[in-house]
Amino acid sequence: MISKAQFDKEIDLIIANAIREDVGDGDHSSLSCIPASAQGKAKLLVKDEGIIAGVAFAKQVFNYVDPNMTVETLIEDGSPVKYGDIVFYVTGASQSILKAERLVLNAMQRMSAIATKTRQFVDLLEGTGTKVLDTRKTTPGLRALEKWAVKIGGGENHRFALYDMIMLKDNHIDFAGGITKAIDKTKQYLKDTNRDLKIIVEARDLNEIKEILESDGVYRILIDNFNYEDTKTAVKLIGDQCLTESSGGINEKTIREYALCGVDYISSGALTHSVYNMDLSLKAVD
Repeated sequence: MISKAQFDKEIDLIIANAIREDVGDGDHSSLSCIPASAQGKAKLLVKDEGIIAGVAFAKQVFNYVDPNMTVETLIEDGSPVKYGDIVFYVTGASQSILKAERLVLNAMQRMSAIATKTRQFVDLLEGTGTKVLDTRKTTPGLRALEKWAVKIGGGENHRFALYDMIMLKDNHIDFAGGITKAIDKTKQYLKDTNRDLKIIVEARDLNEIKEILESDGVYRILIDNFNYEDTKTAVKLIGDQCLTESSGGINEKTIREYALCGVDYISSGALTHSVYNMDLSLKAVD
């Protein structure tokens, strides 16, 4: 996985680009009718229920827009919320609050939706020992926020991008000429380039599981689109040789059954690509 410093840099880039996109050469709606000296206060109001996420991010946005703004936090990231809850108050220049408003809301609404769905999956896995992972099926430019939200919801992050882990999927294997060739070439590449990256290999059937197990150095096997019985068989074949991960269309109705097959991880793109934003608003306080 990427380092904290690199992750923090990704967040900084998201904030800077989002403000550039939204504000441009000025928030003329505010500049035209609100004095620069005017001070205001606003509350983050919940109009939904679920798991709140993005409070820490909102603080970073407010600080970026105007370091003189202050935030009083009432509800922390990862907490359950319901309709009518107030998550925080922000105080400062009215122009600054309005400049930050849309980025804060857009981010928190999506992050909270992702955290809520992740928590649902985590709860469904309770007692199984299986952990839920996200994927790279994220909104372009917002991956760091969406993966942050998965963590807030109790899930774990898969690789961040193409550069921090090796994942040999079906196309890599086919283009490389087969599983064994793909693994051998990968290990040689890592040696030649002096890189220390974990290797995950996808299997499409039990025969491919057996072939992967003939090679050492594989960190995790991706058991992709297997039924329950074949997943159980695959887990037994793999044993302690490496970690196991199930994926492929797994949802709320099937996730626990796959966990009971004994896999270490279940990855789900739905955590980030199939969510409905939580309804939040930022309202001025008299």
